[in-house]
Amino acid sequence: MQDQIATLATAAAALIGIAIASLTALNGWRGWLELKRLEIQQLTGTAGDVTVPSTGSRIEVADLKERVRKLEAIAAGIEL
Repeated sequence: MQDQIATLATAAAALIGIAIASLTALNGWRGWLELKRLEIQQLTGTAGDVTVPSTGSRIEVADLKERVRKLEAIAAGIEL
């Protein structure tokens, strides 16, 4: 009888240990996948919620580009 209880206790402890190790490995795997997802987003420059810039901000960016082009031309000594 004592041998059966010892065997059962050993099996239960082993099962609990395997369950804890599996859950820990699963948590690490999910963390690694999240890390890789963030790295890919950073490399591609995309985010989960991509928004289209408004017309006003596009005009503003175009105006800034034109001003930079003029300043570069002045710095290079080119007449516009």
